[in-house]
Amino acid sequence: MKPKPKQIIGMTDLVDFPDLGLFDIQAKVDTGAFTSALHCKDVRVIRLGLKRKLSFWLIDKTGLPARKFRSDQFSQRMIKNSFGVAELRYVIQTRIVLFGRTIKAEFTLADREQLKNPVLLGRKLLRNRFLVDVSQKNLSYDAKVAGNVSSVAPSEND
Repeated sequence: MKPKPKQIIGMTDLVDFPDLGLFDIQAKVDTGAFTSALHCKDVRVIRLGLKRKLSFWLIDKTGLPARKFRSDQFSQRMIKNSFGVAELRYVIQTRIVLFGRTIKAEFTLADREQLKNPVLLGRKLLRNRFLVDVSQKNLSYDAKVAGNVSSVAPSEND
């Protein structure tokens, strides 16, 4: 069976998170990061009745107000930050749309307030799907605006 051809992705792009109601969010491609990350604040586990849920505020840096989300599907993992320091982070699964493809992927929840891009796309999401051309940017977004990608995106599981 022949592998799918890999899509060229630039160093940055504007991505959609349909499950979270976030669209055209600035993302940086980071081949040095294994796991992808999503900017949020006030991440905590709460108890609703007998269920434990992860509560967090998503901040999309587009000027829209932060929005509170809750998820009962989450885990925790030790992640090394960009300085090599291990920290315990919560991880959720959500769908991201790139080049008209809907990909279910894991994202760590991190405070990226001091960083330019609220989303980081790591190797786990990129692997076997994309080739990175650091001289390019917004290729997926440009294809979406030009109508070169389907509005009904095929779905992929990670």
